[in-house]
Amino acid sequence: MTIRRPSAARTARLLAATAVLGGLLVGTAGPALAAVPARTALRVAAAEPAPATVTVSGQGRASSAPDLAILSVGVEAAKKTAKEAMAAQSTAAEALLEVLHKQGIADRDIRTDSLSLSPAYTQNAAGENKVTGYQAGQTFSVKVRDIDRTGQVIGAVNEATGDSGRINGVVFDVADPTALRAKAREAAYRDAYDKAEQHARLSGHRLGRLVSLSEGESVRPGIGAAPGISADEPSVPTAPGEIEEQVTVSAVYELL
Repeated sequence: MTIRRPSAARTARLLAATAVLGGLLVGTAGPALAAVPARTALRVAAAEPAPATVTVSGQGRASSAPDLAILSVGVEAAKKTAKEAMAAQSTAAEALLEVLHKQGIADRDIRTDSLSLSPAYTQNAAGENKVTGYQAGQTFSVKVRDIDRTGQVIGAVNEATGDSGRINGVVFDVADPTALRAKAREAAYRDAYDKAEQHARLSGHRLGRLVSLSEGESVRPGIGAAPGISADEPSVPTAPGEIEEQVTVSAVYELL
């Protein structure tokens, strides 16, 4: 068998073609390999649980001696006609205002709360209501800043207005409740904090930061009813007592 060796020129051509093909393959595979991203590890952060909280309410009270009396006084008049009723009411109201000024009450401490005029009815034998007259009235709110003279002012009003006068009520208060309310607020906050601290201890926690705090409306005294007072009574005894301010707060604390 005769083996034929390729010529040197043919061998050179084959080697050159192989080198060119190898370069093309390498050039094609490079971008593809570069496009494959490196494998990275994915880490998922675990969500932290929300901290436990406790919600409490606190009540605080503070009291002091009053320095102001507020009277609700007025006049009424009944006449045949509306015009006559209003005129009689005006006369009685002027007498009331005059005596208040004589008692040292300033204009800024006297305020008209209501003014009314209404018909008066009478039922006849047939059961029908018939207008038989008119009733007019006016009420005033009066501040007495010297509370020791409250009874004297009431007696003077009754004496000046006679049967037309009305004493509807009296309440004692403080002219500026700011300091009293601040004391009640401090007491309410301490009450809420002590409750929250106790809850934390009982549940095996420590008391954390304050999350929220809200305050409700403070409680103020209102006009109270007064019994009927004789018009010939020169002075009326009064008992001012103490004024109490009440504040309520709601607080939320974290538990650690």
